[in-house]
Amino acid sequence: MLTNMGDDAGAFRSSVLTLHRTTGLPVVFGGALAGPGQVRISELVGNITGVLNGLVVRQGSGLGGKAMVMGRPVWVSDYPRASSISHDYDAPVVHEGLLSVVALPIVVRRQVRGVLYGALREPIGLADRVVAAAMQTVRDLEQELAGRDAADEALARMQRETAAAPDEGPSSVTARWEQVRAVHAELRGLADQISDPALRDRLLAASTRLAAADGKPPMDGPPRLALSPRELDVLSYVAVGCTNVDAARRLGLRPDTVKSYLRSAMRKLDSHTRMEAVTAARRTGLLP
Repeated sequence: MLTNMGDDAGAFRSSVLTLHRTTGLPVVFGGALAGPGQVRISELVGNITGVLNGLVVRQGSGLGGKAMVMGRPVWVSDYPRASSISHDYDAPVVHEGLLSVVALPIVVRRQVRGVLYGALREPIGLADRVVAAAMQTVRDLEQELAGRDAADEALARMQRETAAAPDEGPSSVTARWEQVRAVHAELRGLADQISDPALRDRLLAASTRLAAADGKPPMDGPPRLALSPRELDVLSYVAVGCTNVDAARRLGLRPDTVKSYLRSAMRKLDSHTRMEAVTAARRTGLLP
């Protein structure tokens, strides 16, 4: 069985480093959801003490807790004197010497997955450039987590669809294989959206396993490495009935680019039509 590949902690670690680099804020920290309505601070850059490390922020409490409730960034320019937040965490914040602080909730599918913070040791506002860079980091992290979720769901479907019951008839098996092929195309499409190279490689490896899921040895035909990754991505969507426009939308490409990849794949597979190319790719084990 494939294990859940979602690694929120790793994604937050990378985003804290990105936030520090792109905003220039001297102190940046954050953490993922550690339980219902709770975020644990686990990643810190620029801190002097260790008082924030491991701190659990509860929904509704402090600046981060308020951001979790509101689902949008919240900031104060003088944390100890701010009247708009509760002061449950004044002791560690003051001990670290933070004054101007922004809390940015990470929201995926309307669910808070964690909070990022940026802070100054001076009671001043944040420049528009800093806010814009912080928001871009938030959007990137939300997309990364959404991609991981989609990948987990696709792999779970792969496990279900390849576990065919032994007493299924031919029509049921055919229908199940169509579902397997749809998951194969989705896995390849998702892999291109994932920035984590290890996760991307696992998605591509899973799609390769699907291509060989019927257990039949590849028939004679073009070499297995004849197609480029992008050509195989396009052909995977063609195999499940997508038009060039559909494939372009799913892969984030222009329709003309998809058409070009498809022509190249057809040429390499010595095929004259789209479906001939799909059939040839299946014979050689490139597609399920």
